[in-house]
Amino acid sequence: MTKASSIGATGFGLIAVCYGFARFAFGLFLPDIDQQLSLGATVSGVISGGSFLGYCIAIIASAVLTERIGARLVAVGASLVAAIGMIGIATAPNAIWLASAVLIAGSSTGLASPPMAAAVAAAVQKNQQNKTNATINAGTSVGVALSGPIALLMTGEWRLAFAGFAFVAVVMAMIAGFSLPATQTKPRQHHRWPQLDGNIWRLIIAAFLMGAASTALWSFGGKLATFRLGWQNSDVGILWIAIGSAGIAGAFSGNLVARFGLGRTHWLFLGLMSVGMFAVGFEGTSAPITFIGGALFGGAYVLLTGVYLIWGVNALPDRPATGLMIGFLMIAVGQTAGAPIFGLIMDTFGPTYAVLSFAVLGLSAGLARTGQKVVLA
Repeated sequence: MTKASSIGATGFGLIAVCYGFARFAFGLFLPDIDQQLSLGATVSGVISGGSFLGYCIAIIASAVLTERIGARLVAVGASLVAAIGMIGIATAPNAIWLASAVLIAGSSTGLASPPMAAAVAAAVQKNQQNKTNATINAGTSVGVALSGPIALLMTGEWRLAFAGFAFVAVVMAMIAGFSLPATQTKPRQHHRWPQLDGNIWRLIIAAFLMGAASTALWSFGGKLATFRLGWQNSDVGILWIAIGSAGIAGAFSGNLVARFGLGRTHWLFLGLMSVGMFAVGFEGTSAPITFIGGALFGGAYVLLTGVYLIWGVNALPDRPATGLMIGFLMIAVGQTAGAPIFGLIMDTFGPTYAVLSFAVLGLSAGLARTGQKVVLA
């Protein structure tokens, strides 16, 4: 196995565990969790926002730590933090405990991404780096897709499911410890914040708006499907399989950017994400339309995160962990703000207004032009 393949496979698995299980599976199991702990839409939104808040804090720390102590230790730490958070979710007796555990689990995703970008930059040939990064990033989709059949097999047993996820996270920590390089940048880079030029500011705006809009399904997809179609958790699990399976297309984001450019790729998948969100949440939707909408959303979301990854890494080629951090941080800042706002709008005005407003919000991210051309070998 080549170095690119080894790092790509390890990163793919790490991202699947941290993003798919520790962060986004919460929305899948939320209807059952809500039923047992009596949360309500507004409280659910606040708790979901806590996951994204943990990500915001962790990804800044991760970029700094990766440059100080290297990719391997930070990646191992990310997987262990995911395990701790998911154990907390599995044992949560009330909303406060659950909120704390969700915050910890969500922070693992922030820890996971920067060390993988640094490992790729250090050990993978230049002409393979963007494609390897895009493949690693698509691990989110596998984690989401796998959580769907698990929900089908464990109807109502969300505590047992999260306990199983935690075990997988511990195994992934051991794999990362053996297979990732101990990269480390020069000391002079440790305390220097990068210059925020116009291109970086546009990335910040676009990622924030896309992240805020995406909470319509990541945090409330299960509740929307339950409300519109009267689904049980097993049916929602099938929706999650559709979202995750389509998201595997995110592995090709590097190829799409190379062929069509960042700007066109960005606009196209913002449009598909918004259409997918509306298809799941509009009044009168059907089961087939909901599944198609979930697939559109899942594929578009992961492709968009790949766009922001490539955008950030190419904007700061000498500091890939920091470049990735800026884009992914702003996605999470948007999600932190978006989840409670969506829950409040849904409680106050109903799901139709909430979904429509967030679909428009997602499209508005395209107004931030990418401002650069990326060519991949």
